[in-house]
Amino acid sequence: MTATASPGHPRGLYYLALTEIWERFSFYGMRALLVLYMVQQLLLPGRIENVAGMAVYRSALESVLGPMSTQVLATQTFGFYAGLVYLTPLIGGWMADRWIGVRKTVMSGIALMTAGHIAMVFDASFLLALLLLILGSGCLKGNIAAQVGHLYPEHEEARRSHGFTIFSTGINIGAVLGPLVCGLIAQVYGWHAGFGLAGGMMIVAALVYLAGLRHFTPEQPIAEKAARARLTRDEWRITWLVIGVLLLSTLQFLAYDQLANSGMIWMDSHADLDTRFGTVPVAWFVSIDAMSSILSVPLLLWFYNRQAAKGREPDDFGKIMLGGVLLASANIVLAIGDWAAGDGKAPIIVPVFAAICSGAGFIAAWPTMLALVSRRAPASINAVMMAGVYLTAFASGIASGFVSRLYEVMDGSQFWLLNACFPLAGVLALLVTRRWFKSRMDAHEAHTAQQAGAHGEVEVQQ
Repeated sequence: MTATASPGHPRGLYYLALTEIWERFSFYGMRALLVLYMVQQLLLPGRIENVAGMAVYRSALESVLGPMSTQVLATQTFGFYAGLVYLTPLIGGWMADRWIGVRKTVMSGIALMTAGHIAMVFDASFLLALLLLILGSGCLKGNIAAQVGHLYPEHEEARRSHGFTIFSTGINIGAVLGPLVCGLIAQVYGWHAGFGLAGGMMIVAALVYLAGLRHFTPEQPIAEKAARARLTRDEWRITWLVIGVLLLSTLQFLAYDQLANSGMIWMDSHADLDTRFGTVPVAWFVSIDAMSSILSVPLLLWFYNRQAAKGREPDDFGKIMLGGVLLASANIVLAIGDWAAGDGKAPIIVPVFAAICSGAGFIAAWPTMLALVSRRAPASINAVMMAGVYLTAFASGIASGFVSRLYEVMDGSQFWLLNACFPLAGVLALLVTRRWFKSRMDAHEAHTAQQAGAHGEVEVQQ
């Protein structure tokens, strides 16, 4: 049993959420600087030659994708990075389930990410830094989310879902603070100072995680996990159903990633960011996105609880679709703003409102997906399946890099309308298939509960 901080949630939840605050501070602080750092400094003639391995990397990309301008190279690199940090969690999930356990895997991830952020301080180690961050993220992401799921009994769907919402709030607090502080430090003291601050916050994340170890659910022995690794036919069926839902949800997050990719360039060049207090750093719009997520949590929980009292709380599919509509709205706002501005610049309210819609859409969909997989996936591969949630972000991140190539050749309003179509297509697909998915998932859950009850009766008789 884990210690309880309140009647509502285990104490371990708050240590995990605090760990994520500082880890996400580092991640989003660096991410908010990355595209503009490449476009405005690192990839320019006279600097790009200092990056170890860049000539080989660029040559390899151009041999497949054709010649690249500085901007295309930057957005494509961002897309690869944004995608790969969500692919490696599969490897991290396997390490946790079959090799060294969840806790050691998470600590390995924190160490790798700390090294990666420190390497970002130097031009020469830029590509190495991205590699370390990708590997470290793989060890951390799915496993720390799986630890949240392990804090709750399997049958408590609503409580677990609310726990993941609190955990995601921690993510978004870090996502607010990181771009806000790192963006300001980078603007005043230079890019590398911002990256160095991100590395320091990873050390704080490690200390918080170590302090909370005794409050986490004890791990199942690795040998016992391995012995249970063989899935039954029914477990394979539910696994494929979960994968199907994740695939249909991928389109929604392509729009979210594009706002952090080409969206940063659009805001820098097509939005009027000058105020009476000075120029607003572009990185701060990532903070607005995250702040919107935080402020949306009580509103969403109020709405869900109000609907639950009437017996009409949206199921997981409904919550994911709500997120998709909001993410589409963010891109539509940019399209309207670009069209209305014509040859001028859009007012600052346009990117602000887009960031608000984006943040609200993320918090409506993402924790719901984590809760759905945590509850539905077979126990013996739960960490791997939690990592599988991040494959949606891998696919959307990679796709955003390729779609961003259209930014230089399309009208701005057309480009953002195109990006709005992706989440709307995902919403439509879930709307059509939700009843089919839900009926089969509920049938599996009922069958599993029946088997568990029968097994318990046999043990009592013995």
